[in-house]
Amino acid sequence: MSITDRDDRLAESRVKIVPPFRLDDSMRFYSPQDNVDALDHPRVRPFWEYVRDQYAPHLPDGRHVAVIIPCTKTKPYPLSLEHRRINGALLRAGFVPVSGVPDTTPLPEFLARLDADEDPRVLTTSALVRDGTVVHRYVVSEPMGLVPYEYVYRWRGEQSPASAYDDPGLFEQRGTAVSPWRPDCTGILGKDGRWKWGDAEKAAYVEVHNRLTEIVATTLERLRPEYDRIVAWVAPGLTHRSFMMAGEHRGAEGIAGTKTAGGRRLRLIGVNDRVPGLVDIHPTRREADEALDRLTARLRAEDPATTRRAAQAVYARGGGGATPLALPEMLRVLMGLL
Repeated sequence: MSITDRDDRLAESRVKIVPPFRLDDSMRFYSPQDNVDALDHPRVRPFWEYVRDQYAPHLPDGRHVAVIIPCTKTKPYPLSLEHRRINGALLRAGFVPVSGVPDTTPLPEFLARLDADEDPRVLTTSALVRDGTVVHRYVVSEPMGLVPYEYVYRWRGEQSPASAYDDPGLFEQRGTAVSPWRPDCTGILGKDGRWKWGDAEKAAYVEVHNRLTEIVATTLERLRPEYDRIVAWVAPGLTHRSFMMAGEHRGAEGIAGTKTAGGRRLRLIGVNDRVPGLVDIHPTRREADEALDRLTARLRAEDPATTRRAAQAVYARGGGGATPLALPEMLRVLMGLL
């Protein structure tokens, strides 16, 4: 795929937005530098500022648990395989949507995209309740910050900016997270056709990482009295995990604590660095290892020749097109936390 020009990626971005919703062509953020700029975009900044400074959840009485789940390339997020599996597990565990919450009912066009055996309520974005426990979902997003689930479809009477953007720009390992058309691009195109970050990309990554964690930490600290517990359900090794993780825990999980750019080591600051203990981060390394053990056992029951390495490949793909967070063995962990 040629990415020498921004418009080369337009078609790729548009297919990630499920009709009748549409991509805002100005909300395409392909590199760390794009992400820095995105924080001041006229549809992004008002959103994260409102959530940070003014938003208040309206939840039924009970024990309130905030669950933070990752953003996805598919927009709106609930239509992604990962969110459908997470939400389906919550429904099967007995949670039901709170009724009467505006703009949380999916469009008929969205419902038509579900598999025949799926509960249509997997696309409902209101809080969920079971026996006095209220689960209120958020999505951690670059560049939106923290997206209350009830704002995934609509915000202020129109399609939410959280369902109108494309942002694959913070994953260096994918080899496409650069904007070669920018004058500040320092990315290096390898012989394999994959891009590596230069100093400008690395410095911008640290800047946007730390600005986003400041936004998320400030939001959650203000809202903390609303919740009995705040849980981040974020995959090991990925950027969203880095957003949440405090420095003293990074080494044990193999998550970088710094980026080197221009000869300087730049520190990555997580939400729990800013407000220690604010977020419970799961799955833990032990929980992930135990989930892999259970997955291996399940696959061996189906095929005794299955090796642990083969099980790890299934684990990495989340059973097909998702992350490990969406596996039944992982979702058992999440249900146990609630």
